[in-house]
Amino acid sequence: MILRNHYYIMRHAQAISNVRAICSCWPEKFKNPLTILGREIVRESAEKLKNTLDSEGQSVDLIFASPLLRTKQTAEIVGKMLKAKPKLDKRLREIGFGIFNKKKLESMWKYFKTEEERIRQRPPKGETYSEILDRMLDFLKDIDKKYKGRNILIVSHECPLFLLQGKVMGLSIKETIKKFSLEKRIHKGEIRELNPVK
Repeated sequence: MILRNHYYIMRHAQAISNVRAICSCWPEKFKNPLTILGREIVRESAEKLKNTLDSEGQSVDLIFASPLLRTKQTAEIVGKMLKAKPKLDKRLREIGFGIFNKKKLESMWKYFKTEEERIRQRPPKGETYSEILDRMLDFLKDIDKKYKGRNILIVSHECPLFLLQGKVMGLSIKETIKKFSLEKRIHKGEIRELNPVK
């Protein structure tokens, strides 16, 4: 995929839901802020990105974030350090867990026999991987049409980000799942280049 801007992706850092292994999506059914450790990791990641860009005489021009509390807090910390005010976009939200929202993560995983089922099958009242990728692509195409030659940071969640990463690499969702095993997916608080400059 050829893009007009240089994008970085960032997953929110550790939040209460991660510590308790609970599904948390929109609408947020409980207060789910970053932990103290999570906030520290965000600052470390932001500092690393800032130093890299400073050494190249560059900066982050725009930050877009999911409106969930944990991503909003992540983007605000990064925004202060990089001097860019985050803009919220609902297309960057976490996967819709449906009936599993606020339930244990393992109960949602047990609903599916394989992760590949999630490409077209949704948890009741939730979203499929295809639907998540559609909204993430809608966001990316929209932003890429609006801006040119900018450094843009996208702050979102693990599933939407790894699906978007695979698509930008030219992979199908099935290929993305195979290429990005759980340990290879974007980690909490990590920043990656979405489309590295060649």
